[in-house]
Amino acid sequence: MKIIVYSTPTCPFCKHVKEFLDSHRIDYADIDVSADKNEAEKMIKKSGQMGVPVIDIDGEIVIGFDKKKLKDLLGI
Repeated sequence: MKIIVYSTPTCPFCKHVKEFLDSHRIDYADIDVSADKNEAEKMIKKSGQMGVPVIDIDGEIVIGFDKKKLKDLLGI
């Protein structure tokens, strides 16, 4: 399973997503879209969103810290 979290350092909901994933010992790539314009553009193309967090779980996009959807997609 490939998980990418598109985030920024100042986003509180991004921190919640990462803490949630860490608490379940789930590996993920954390991409700071404030520091990488190319990755920010990829995120916008994938999600249609300019806000963070955007989570990509094997091509399934989750916008924001949607705990129920994350649990469903991760099987927890």
